[in-house]
Amino acid sequence: MTRTPDLSTAAWRKSSYSDGGDNNCLEVADGTFHLVPVRDSKTPNARPLLFSATSWSRFVDGVKASPVE
Repeated sequence: MTRTPDLSTAAWRKSSYSDGGDNNCLEVADGTFHLVPVRDSKTPNARPLLFSATSWSRFVDGVKASPVE
């Protein structure tokens, strides 16, 4: 059984790669034990994707290491 953490009081932050628009952003919530919730700002009430902190860290490191085209 998978349990989704209570994110009703989560503080969501937008990706630093966002162009600043309100409707085209990836948002991440911090402070969830061992999990990183991720959602699309266009659908804030949809169930977020949950990644392990380790997986999310590896993803972010990979993005940072990739050349911008």
